[in-house]
Amino acid sequence: MILEYAAAEAPSANEYIVHHLGFLSNKEAEGIVDFSVIHWDSVFFAVLLAMVFGGAFYIAARQATRAGAAVPTKFQNFVELIVEFVDTQVKDTFQGSSRLIAPLALTIFCWVFLFNFMDLIPVDLLPALAHGAGSAHLKVVPSTDINVTFGLSLTVFALIIFFNIKMKGAGGYLKSLLLHPFGPWLMPFNLLLGIVETIAKPISLALRLFGNLYAGEMIFLLIALLTLSAGFGALVSIGGWIGIFFQIFLGIVWALFHILVITLQAFIFMMLTIVYLAQASEHEEH
Repeated sequence: MILEYAAAEAPSANEYIVHHLGFLSNKEAEGIVDFSVIHWDSVFFAVLLAMVFGGAFYIAARQATRAGAAVPTKFQNFVELIVEFVDTQVKDTFQGSSRLIAPLALTIFCWVFLFNFMDLIPVDLLPALAHGAGSAHLKVVPSTDINVTFGLSLTVFALIIFFNIKMKGAGGYLKSLLLHPFGPWLMPFNLLLGIVETIAKPISLALRLFGNLYAGEMIFLLIALLTLSAGFGALVSIGGWIGIFFQIFLGIVWALFHILVITLQAFIFMMLTIVYLAQASEHEEH
């Protein structure tokens, strides 16, 4: 299951984990926040998966509209099932009228799912290929990069502000922040609560997705460590084969469970986005 970079000198457990948690970036970060750092692997896989998602749905749409295509293909049925599922969630949750919400929810669900699905690829496969091509690091799961998850959540945050202003007006939105929930006598406290509540939404979205996928990746790395120290010598001993067996068994069990995790996290991100935008679109002031 593990692909060793070097048969002669296997890295220590700490070196192995640290290496796999590193990004292919343009420079080392200077301080906790450094906006000049670009994680090229996160950008590459995010764009690639966006193209996979867009291309797949474009092909399904062309098949559906093609003249003479009376019998839909299995792929077309699968895409239509996803679209109907997302559309049902939007109709049940978002009571307003907007042509943006359903496509946005569909994009979020499918794109985040594809991000998460990359975690099911054996942890050493693509990094080993990148190493052979001369790249020291390669992270293939965009949702284990907190910059990516915050990028998604900040987009949702901007839409929350936009829908609040669109439905209530700038003055009405400010008034709702100042007067609720405790009335005009506690305006500063109301404003503080409103700001905290608004800021907490994108932060919780980003950290929830990042934390769950980061933890899943760490478990795959820990499973891979079962035969790391033995290297290729594991193939010539009974104990080594036992380690390989348990590694494969645990890897399959965790991968099967992780399928539920990656789907659930994509669904949660989508649903919370719909709920937040539905709240922002309400005409009533609470």
